[in-house]
Amino acid sequence: MHSSAIFLIEFGAIILGLGLLGRLAGRLQFSPIPLYLLAGLAFGEGGLLPLGASEEFVAIGAEIGVILLLLMLGLEYTASDLVSNLKTQYPAGLVDMTLNALPGAALALLMGWGPVAAVVLAGVTWISSSGVIAKVLGDLGRLGNRETPVILSILVLEDLAMAVYLPIITALLAGVSLATGSVTLAIALGVAGLVLFVAVRYGRVISRFVSSDDPEKLLLVVLGLTLLVAGIAQQLQVSAAVGAFLVGIALSGEVAEGAHNLLAPLRDLFAAVFFVFFGLHTDPQSIPPVILPALGLAVVTALTKIATGWWAARRAGISAKGRWRAGGTLVARGEFSIVIAGLAVTAGIEPQLGPLATAYVLVLVIIGPLTARYTEPIAMWLAGRRTPAPDTLLAQRSTPAAETLEPMEDSGRDR
Repeated sequence: MHSSAIFLIEFGAIILGLGLLGRLAGRLQFSPIPLYLLAGLAFGEGGLLPLGASEEFVAIGAEIGVILLLLMLGLEYTASDLVSNLKTQYPAGLVDMTLNALPGAALALLMGWGPVAAVVLAGVTWISSSGVIAKVLGDLGRLGNRETPVILSILVLEDLAMAVYLPIITALLAGVSLATGSVTLAIALGVAGLVLFVAVRYGRVISRFVSSDDPEKLLLVVLGLTLLVAGIAQQLQVSAAVGAFLVGIALSGEVAEGAHNLLAPLRDLFAAVFFVFFGLHTDPQSIPPVILPALGLAVVTALTKIATGWWAARRAGISAKGRWRAGGTLVARGEFSIVIAGLAVTAGIEPQLGPLATAYVLVLVIIGPLTARYTEPIAMWLAGRRTPAPDTLLAQRSTPAAETLEPMEDSGRDR
């Protein structure tokens, strides 16, 4: 009874605190994600007041939060949208991997951590945070923007790439034979391909099965189906987030619209819990020793992500403003980076890898919402300063050559 009371007090305080932080962020016209993370740091391991009784429930809630974020993203687009985006954007996925994985691998090698650690840190710096970016897109009201399909295409390519990368890195860390690693990889690819095939080919059948005029029944069926598919995908070494996203893709029409309206409050609640959970499991005392290389890596890979988004949006014919918005939105890293680093920490390949990855992700998960919001206006301001004002250009065009040369001669005599 006593532990139950403590759990209710702790979890109630967390939810209340999140609500107050969200209201504060709303008044400041700022994404609440950094505030949620800082709250997690304050009450996590090594923080001001560590929580204990509600930690397991918060962990489960955090996992559900990521799943719901990706489900809601999937509901925004149809299977045909997904296929066409993947066909047109796969070069952007290759550019994304090259620009963002290489800095992590290079730093690991420079620090003498070895090739396995290099592959691990390459994954940490490569993958953007689908959870953070989904929340930021919703907070900034950009889900309907022209550049958003480009952003989502890159995120989907990254998530699908994880179906290949995670089995490989798991095999490397475990030191298993090539044959065993190949079997694990084949299973992961087969499951991901099967789920994608079902979502694309039988999406309408699934929508009819799920459809209901009763909001309660619709909510239960959609939520249950999403968690079931996500759990099976994760059990078979495929990302639960990929499974949830593909469930959202499979649903269309009135079913997708109704599910979106019903699940939006749940998504906001559990997404906030996810960001707090991330902070809860970051010990502030482990960050200072690795803060300088983490900051350097964060700056470099923030710029490479901006370049990736800009290039991909330009290739898709998006305007200059949309290109900068796409690049700034992709900066945040999060859940996948922590999963990858956690595998390496468990295997014990390099003691400093875990704290560095944590500091790196913490920096970019806080900076990410800022770059998403301010990259475009800053870029436009800088471009405006480099470009002469229209009135000046008009005056120069309308002034005879003799008149324009005269002031130059006068100024020369003055000097």
